Amino acid sequence: MPEVIFPGPEGRLEGRYHPQPERDAPIAIILHPHPQFGGTMNNKVVYNLHYTFHRLGFTVLRFNFRGVGRSQGEYDQGVGELSDAASALDYLQSMNQNSKHCWVAGFSFGAWIGMQLLMRRPEITGFVSVSPPANMYDFSFLAPCPSSGLVINGTGDRVAPPADTTALVAKLHEQKGITVTHTEVEGAGHFFENDHMETLTEAVSDYVKRRLTESTR
Repeated sequence: MPEVIFPGPEGRLEGRYHPQPERDAPIAIILHPHPQFGGTMNNKVVYNLHYTFHRLGFTVLRFNFRGVGRSQGEYDQGVGELSDAASALDYLQSMNQNSKHCWVAGFSFGAWIGMQLLMRRPEITGFVSVSPPANMYDFSFLAPCPSSGLVINGTGDRVAPPADTTALVAKLHEQKGITVTHTEVEGAGHFFENDHMETLTEAVSDYVKRRLTESTR
């Protein structure tokens, strides 16, 4: 998979870019967990999400937030990381100008950043939020949430307790015009260890496949 370096707000950002031969293939960016707790684009959940989207026919980009790996800059409390994600999407769109669908997927801290990116970028048609840390971060900016998506978490998650995720989804369900699907993986922890990873990727794959056959947002 080609390594790419592209411009970010604080200097270069390091990524992995996986194109499709079709010029109008849908595009997706994948966002990694918290930089200060060992989160990188090579995190297992991020890596598996990347390949799940690629197998579904997406051109995919995952990248390291500022200060991680070979990406320049330093951790910026989520503010700069949101700008990094916007730059990554700009880069991906510039390479794929005929793409009809644009998705964002994030894991943990990356899910929080991804949901903020939704609010900034009306062209995003779908999202996947894995283990969103609703207990640590304020998600009230999702008013209204602009596109439909999947929220998925494990029932054994001790980092982002399931009750908080359920409360977040309940709030999103009150909004008209979009559908937020909530899937819980029985017994899975925050990182979907062991066989739970396969359950996660299958659930994501099934959801995205179904959405691609529908024409709605």
